[in-house]
Amino acid sequence: MKKTHTFKAKEQWLKVALMMSASSAILSGANAYAQEQTVEAADELEKISVIGSRRLGRTVEDSPVPIDIIGAESLSTTGQTETNMILGSLLPSFNFPQPSLTDGTDHVRPAQLRGLAPDHTLVLVNGKRRHSNALLNLNGSTGRGSSAVDLNAIPANAIERIEVLRDGAAAQYGSDAIAGVINIVLKSASSGGSASVTYGANVTTMDGVPDLKDVGIDENGDLAFTEGGDRELTDGQTATMRANMGFELGDDGFLNISAEFRDRSASNRSDYDNRENYARIDGELDPRELTWDRYNHNFGNGDVQDVAVFFNAGLELNPNAELYSFGSYSTREGEGGGFYRRASDSRNIEAIYPDGFLPIITSDINDYSFATGVKGVMSDWNYDASAVYGEDEFQFGVKDSLNTSLGPTSQTVFDAGTLIYDQLTLNVDLSREVDVAGLDSGLNVAVGAEYRREGYEIQAGEEASYIQGEFGGSAGSQVFPGFTPESAGSNSRHNISLYVDLEAYITENWNVTVAARYEDYSDFGSTVNGKFATRYTVSEDIALRASVSTGFRAPSLQQQYFTSIATVFVDGEPTETGTFAPSSNVAQALGSPGLDAEEAVNYGAGITWSPDSNFSLSVDYYNIKIDDRIVLSNNLSGEGIEGLLAGTGANRARFFLNAIDSETSGVDVVASYNTDIQNWGDIAFNAGFNYNKNEVTDVIDPPAVLAGAGFDQGNLFDDVELSRFEVGSPKTKLNLSAVWSMDEWHATLRTTQYGETQEPSSDPATNEVLPRKWVTDLDVGYDVTENLTLTLGANNLFDVYPDTTRELVDEVGTFSRLFPYSGFSPFGFSGRFVYGKVAVTF
Repeated sequence: MKKTHTFKAKEQWLKVALMMSASSAILSGANAYAQEQTVEAADELEKISVIGSRRLGRTVEDSPVPIDIIGAESLSTTGQTETNMILGSLLPSFNFPQPSLTDGTDHVRPAQLRGLAPDHTLVLVNGKRRHSNALLNLNGSTGRGSSAVDLNAIPANAIERIEVLRDGAAAQYGSDAIAGVINIVLKSASSGGSASVTYGANVTTMDGVPDLKDVGIDENGDLAFTEGGDRELTDGQTATMRANMGFELGDDGFLNISAEFRDRSASNRSDYDNRENYARIDGELDPRELTWDRYNHNFGNGDVQDVAVFFNAGLELNPNAELYSFGSYSTREGEGGGFYRRASDSRNIEAIYPDGFLPIITSDINDYSFATGVKGVMSDWNYDASAVYGEDEFQFGVKDSLNTSLGPTSQTVFDAGTLIYDQLTLNVDLSREVDVAGLDSGLNVAVGAEYRREGYEIQAGEEASYIQGEFGGSAGSQVFPGFTPESAGSNSRHNISLYVDLEAYITENWNVTVAARYEDYSDFGSTVNGKFATRYTVSEDIALRASVSTGFRAPSLQQQYFTSIATVFVDGEPTETGTFAPSSNVAQALGSPGLDAEEAVNYGAGITWSPDSNFSLSVDYYNIKIDDRIVLSNNLSGEGIEGLLAGTGANRARFFLNAIDSETSGVDVVASYNTDIQNWGDIAFNAGFNYNKNEVTDVIDPPAVLAGAGFDQGNLFDDVELSRFEVGSPKTKLNLSAVWSMDEWHATLRTTQYGETQEPSSDPATNEVLPRKWVTDLDVGYDVTENLTLTLGANNLFDVYPDTTRELVDEVGTFSRLFPYSGFSPFGFSGRFVYGKVAVTF
C-alpha cells in the first residue's frame, strides 16, 4: 500500500535534529547584530501573562478576565506523569476522565474546560496556535465527537508556566476559544539544567470487586465460582525520565532543550468473565472451562511508550529585534484491548484461536511542529511576525486478531490505516500605545492578520483489514476494521482573519478592552466576532471585572470527512457502527443537512479581593450560550439502515450535524494564602472551587426521512446524548492544597472533591449516578544537597475508587459486570499510585 506520509522513528529524529540545527544556524548567523540583552527579574516574569491582553507587560493582577498561572514548581511537585493529569489535579474547572475500551481515545484522551467539549478550548504554545491531533473521539466517552490538542505530547519539564484564560476569547484568538485558552510557555533559560527519574506503580485494592479464587461445577452442571475479598493488584509500572538543558546562543541568545521518555505498563481493572467460553460437549461443560484464564479483558490504562523533545530558542538581533524559534517532536506507541471473542463466538475461528482471543488496537502516533518568527519595535510599533507548522499522524494497527471472513488462513496482525492532520499558520501582529485626550492612559492599539491552512487525510488500511472474504461473517480485522479505499481521501481548507484590539484606562481605576475579529473560511464562509471586557478598581484591595463576547468554532476537518466502521457499545452490547461523512450518500439519505460553524455568546462577571501580599480571593460567574453545536448523531439502526449499509460491514450508522443549542453557567472561586509558621517553615495554601451546569436548550427537528422508513429511531439525537452533555462531567469540583517547606524538607498535600457525575443510559435501570469522592495526593521531598533531591509520594493516597456499577444500578448486564467502573469517573479508576523520584539540577 502506498503511503504518502511514512514516518519512521529514525526519520523523525532526523527531522528534529535538522529543525534544531536550522534554528541554531539561523540564530547564530544573526549574532553579528546582537547587542546586550536586558533580562527582567524572574519574579516579575511570573506575574506577566501572554494571553488575555495585547498590551505588553500586562499582569495577571490587572487582567479584566480570570487567568490562572501554574508555575514550573507546581508542575514538578506531583507524581502525575501526564500534563493533562497535572492540570486536572490543579484546576477546578478542568476535567480529565480516563476512559478505557474506546479505541484510539485510549491513547489520546480528551480533557474539558468548564464542562464543554475538548475542542472548545484553544491551546497555544508561546502564544501561537497549536495544531490538534488527527484522532476523532467517537466512542461513548467524555468529549465524544471532538478532536483536540494532545496536551500529553508536551512534557512537563519543558514548561516554564501554563496560563489558563477562563473566558471566551474567539474575538482575540479565533476559532475554538469558547471555553477559554490554555497557553503553554516554554522554558527559556540559557544556562543550567535539570534531570529526573521517576518510577512508580499502582499498589491497589479494587474496591467492591472480589477476587476469583476457584472455578467449579455445581449440582446442575453449570459453572460455580468461589470469590474472595476485594482484588489486590500491583500493576501500571511507570518509568519517566526527563532532562532539560539551557545553552547560550552567541552573546545574547538562548537555546533550551527538554526531553522526556515514559514507559507505562498496562493496568487492568476488569472483573472475571463468568460466561461459558467453549461450546458444550453433549450437553456437558467443556473441561477447559475450569482452567481457562477468566481475566480475559484489559480494562484500564493501556501499555504506552512516549518520547518527546521540545526546543525553544531566541536571539536578540539588535536592541529593537529578536529572532525566535521553537519546535517539538513526539512519538507514542500504545496498545489498548478490545472485547474478548470467546472460543464459541461466531467471530472467532477456532483453528486460529482455540481458546478465543482478545484483539488489541495498536497506535503509532508521530507529532511534530516548528515555529519561527521575529519580534521587536519598529517606528513606535511593536511587531511579531511568525510562521508555525504542525502535523500529527495516528497510525492504527490491530494485532492478536483475525478477519473472520477470510477463514482459517486469515492473518492475525493488520495495518488498519492512518489519520493525518496538518496545520500551517502565518501571523503578523502589530501594537502600539497612542496618546488620546481624555484618557488616563495611552490607548493601546493592536491589529493583526492571520492565514491558516489545514489538511486532513485518511489513508486506507491494507486490504485484509477491511475486505469481505468468501467465508462469510464480519468483514475486516476484528475490533477495528481498517479504513477502506472508499473512506480514504485528502481534504483541506484555508482561512484568513483580521483583528483589532483596543485597550485603555478611562480613569485611573477603570480599564476597558474592546476587540473585534473577522474570519473567512474557504469551506463555510465568514464570521465576525467581538469582545468587551472591563475592570474597575474599587479600592486598593477590591476590584470588579466583567466581559461579554461572541465566539465561534469552525467544524473541524475530522468532523466533516471522517469515515470508519468500528465496534461500539450500544446499551451494553457491541455493534458494528459506521461513522459517515455528513456529505456522504448514507448521511444525506438519513437527512444530513451538512455542517456549519457553532456560534457562542459568553458573559462573565467577577470580583477580586487582595487585602495584602499574602492573601488573594477571586469569584467569577460565567454564562456560555452555544447555538448550532456540532454533535454526533444517534447510532441509527433498523431495516432501513441495514439496506443503506449493505456491503459496508456496518449495521448501524451515525454522522455529525449541528443538532443542539446549549447553555453552560457556573462559578469559579480561587483563593490563596501564604503564612510563615516561624520555626516550622512556610506554608502556601490554595483553594479552588468550580460549580458548572450544562443544559441543552434546543434540539434539531427530526428529518422527515426517519418517519416510517424502517428505522428504529425517530430522531437524530436522543436522550442519552443529551444527558452526556448535561451530566457527563462533575457538577462541582473542589481543589485544596498546602505546600510546606522548611530547610531541606518540602511537601505538597492536595485533595480534590469530585462532585456528582453521571453515565447516562437509554434504560433508566442502567443509568449510573456516581456520587462525590475525595482523592488525595501527597508528595514529600528532601534536598540531599543543593543539587540533589529525593522524593516519595502517592497519587490517590487512600486508594479511592468510583462506586462499582453493580452498586449503582438495579440491572447489571454482562459487560457492566465485566467492566466494574464507569469510564465517566472524573478521576479514573486506577487506584493508588506510589512513586519515587530522584532529581538533580546543575
